[in-house]
Amino acid sequence: MEKEYLENRLNINRRRFLSRLSLGIGSAALGSLLIPDLFSGKGSESEADFIPGIPNFAPKAKRVIYLFQDGAPSQLESFDYKPKLREMMGQELPPSVRGNQILTGMTAKQASFPLVGSFYDFKQYGESRAWISDLFPHIGKIADDICIIRTMNTDAINHDPALTFFQTGAQQGNRPSMGSWVSYGLGSENKNLPAFTVLLSKGKGNGQGVYSKLWSNGFLDSIHQGVQFSSGEDPILYLNDPEGLNRHERRKMLDNLAALNDISYKEFGDPEINTKIQQYEMAYRMQTAVPEIMDVSKESDDIVKMYGPECLIPGTYAANCLLARKLSENGVRFIQLYHQGWDQHSNLPQEMAGQAKDVDQASAALVTDLKQRGLLDETLVIWGGEFGRTNYSQGKLEAANYGRDHHPRCFSIWMAGGGIKPGIVYGESDEFGYNVVKDPVHVHDFHATILNQLGIDHTKLTFKSQGRRYRLTDVAGNVVKGIIT
Repeated sequence: MEKEYLENRLNINRRRFLSRLSLGIGSAALGSLLIPDLFSGKGSESEADFIPGIPNFAPKAKRVIYLFQDGAPSQLESFDYKPKLREMMGQELPPSVRGNQILTGMTAKQASFPLVGSFYDFKQYGESRAWISDLFPHIGKIADDICIIRTMNTDAINHDPALTFFQTGAQQGNRPSMGSWVSYGLGSENKNLPAFTVLLSKGKGNGQGVYSKLWSNGFLDSIHQGVQFSSGEDPILYLNDPEGLNRHERRKMLDNLAALNDISYKEFGDPEINTKIQQYEMAYRMQTAVPEIMDVSKESDDIVKMYGPECLIPGTYAANCLLARKLSENGVRFIQLYHQGWDQHSNLPQEMAGQAKDVDQASAALVTDLKQRGLLDETLVIWGGEFGRTNYSQGKLEAANYGRDHHPRCFSIWMAGGGIKPGIVYGESDEFGYNVVKDPVHVHDFHATILNQLGIDHTKLTFKSQGRRYRLTDVAGNVVKGIIT
């Protein structure tokens, strides 16, 4: 039975190999065949809608860089200009606008919901004439390269479920993250680097934590889990050889370990044993690749000036943006950044100014850098948080001091490259910045569109676990055709 099963899976893999050659993808892409799937034991090819490693159709993007602004930046001080809120400063939010919207425990018992306009002015930028806050002058300069979506909406109103929802398509944990789904679906372009990497930074504002479940492989093989890079002396823990062990001895040890694991696999049939062998081999190859990528000393003065001096300080947002470009151009499929500090429930004018200063220049530089290298067309860049902010003040409203609570019904993000229409503003919110009035984009639609740009039909990228099929978009989601070329 065991022999018959393995032969069947090997035959499937041979067909995938020949399919790739017939598609003309080329020998360079053969390294992205997902060897762990050979031993996954998760059903036969005839049961699956999607063959891992082969897109459903020609992709417009090869890679994704997701600049996640953890804590939720206010759309009303960034990309959704609402002069009406300034005109009505201090007046009550009309009940007809709020409707039956559930509020968080932080403002639900407020006696008053005074409207508050942006402390910062807005200007129109580029040929698109997009309104962008004075907090983001560098992003304003790339207005004609980005698509601003003003009508994002989500089902969650608190940080943990909202953040998890954006990353995994579900509000509860133990689901594969988007990067893991992409790794499973397309594999890696570089056999010496993981398909999915994670970078963390923390700003000057009030931060919400991030946690490993956000880059978990969930029920997918563990080879698809995000690999976190740190800012310390060792960017990836336990990657270096132990003291006193040289490369030759390391190679011999891995060969012996693989032989022992092979014996274990034949005895127990656990597919994770083979996945572990894959991970050991990846770590061995990464020992050469990672130090070179982490080294920014060879970057030109123009590049350092473009990203800002903080790009030379490991662990900063600017340094992670520069590293994201280097990882992307070396074939890492999905690069996830998390920048903490956007939770401005009070003192928003001062805190958000500091946060914006952390990210504005480097975010714009990343798009510009990719564009000048000819990589933006094949790299999808995303910037945004887990929900938006209320148009009324949380707590006491003062002329130069106020806060905003969580608002899931309508908020802004932006995207660039990877077949996304540049220089457009998509969707329209009401004059209060509270409700969507035209072209809503739900989280499931957002995920469906990202997968579409990577050549994946989101309804076909499925994985059977515990008796049912799962997908990133659950049972919903529509590609937002109005933002794609």
